[in-house]
Amino acid sequence: MLVTITETDKRFIKMACELASENIDNGGGPFGAVIVKNGEVVATGCNCVTTICDPTAHAEVNAIREACHKLKNFKLEDCVIYSSCEPCPMCLSAIYWAGISKIYYANNKHDAAAIDFDDKFIYEEIAKPYELRNIPIIHVEDEHAIDHFKKWSSKVDKIEY
Repeated sequence: MLVTITETDKRFIKMACELASENIDNGGGPFGAVIVKNGEVVATGCNCVTTICDPTAHAEVNAIREACHKLKNFKLEDCVIYSSCEPCPMCLSAIYWAGISKIYYANNKHDAAAIDFDDKFIYEEIAKPYELRNIPIIHVEDEHAIDHFKKWSSKVDKIEY
């Protein structure tokens, strides 16, 4: 697939990288993200895992949260995300769940690994059978567990996602 990177794309990548750099100065991690819709910035985010003690507070996730709040929608299908680094597995999942249409990134996962942000172990863990994973995943049978799924399935006024 041939992709043309525009000057606008480069400008938003630069913005994401500048956010990452500023975030380092403010005590956060070296990651920034920008979400754009129709050429306009909707939201930005920085990695504040250590500053707010939240392991999910990655730049992309924070930007997604802000964009969804501003747009009053949990779907960002008409949006593009620009990240200072290739999204980690958690952020990539969040981007897919949000329905973002395209991802642009600057540094790659190998660049991140070189500064001790290595997600290789997560990719490896996901590929393993449950019984071989480092964190045990234990299925517990409960005869009523399926009830809330049935309740959701039969709900006529639910908001699909």
